[in-house]
Amino acid sequence: MKTEFIKIGEGSEFPLNGKLVLPSDTSERVPAVVFVHGSGSSNMDEKVLKLTPFKDLAEGMAERGIASVRYDKRSFVYGRKIVKKGEALTVKEETIEDAIKAADLLRKDSRIDPEKIFIVGHSMGAMLAPRIDAEGGNLRGLVLMAGTPRKIEDILFDQFDAMQENANFFTKLALNGQIKKFRKLFESSDSLSDEEAKKTNYGGGATMYYFREMGRKTPGEYLMESDKPVLILQGSADFQVDSVKDFEKFKEVLKDRPNVSYKLFDGLNHCFVQTLGCSIMQVQKEYGKERHIPAEVFDTIADWIKEQ
Repeated sequence: MKTEFIKIGEGSEFPLNGKLVLPSDTSERVPAVVFVHGSGSSNMDEKVLKLTPFKDLAEGMAERGIASVRYDKRSFVYGRKIVKKGEALTVKEETIEDAIKAADLLRKDSRIDPEKIFIVGHSMGAMLAPRIDAEGGNLRGLVLMAGTPRKIEDILFDQFDAMQENANFFTKLALNGQIKKFRKLFESSDSLSDEEAKKTNYGGGATMYYFREMGRKTPGEYLMESDKPVLILQGSADFQVDSVKDFEKFKEVLKDRPNVSYKLFDGLNHCFVQTLGCSIMQVQKEYGKERHIPAEVFDTIADWIKEQ
């Protein structure tokens, strides 16, 4: 495979370093994917402690004849600058604009088939993938890894509940106050105007308007309005996105739609590596040992892309 350094949004206010990974043979135009990060600030490999999901995926796709683009997330590089601007950040600025730019960059490359550009969204990136397509991504199809058709706050509340269930007595006491505060924020946010929501801090540089703007239309609603091919992937050992609530909810929401395919991987966690059997309260342990995404995940994605 061949790796080239690129810039996403070159000449803009927020240029981002990235990598274009190509198969060794580009004598004919090849399909390509854009990787879209989950929540939080991540580098181009989507590094989580010792795990590097996007690096694994890029190499796995290249070995199977598929190019890819990955890049540092805007909040990873410009987090302080964004906060200093004092504007209410939304997923449009944080994620959507850059994913569309990445797809456009691929279309201009003579080695890439412009009709075969896909998105591979992970976690919150999977939630945003249908919106990215609808707002200008113009993609051939969507691969949703560890996503949900629900709102992001529904996932947060599930994670809060799981933390309380798995915490010891003293940790539970410490968590209770924090969780009550977050619940109160969301419960009272409906009564806020947009301007008030923009001034109500959630944490990490995000305001309550971040959730409101994102939640105006759920991922499931975007998917129902599209007939694009969709591949939905989930690990059975994911403690961040529930393999029953979320994976099965997709099947319920998208019932009988012929454009949607599903695959549940036994024993894989949120990053699609083999679980160590940890709970949500053992994140450091679960993601702190180097492992890599197994070949069956690459094969599933590559075979599906080539069928489209």
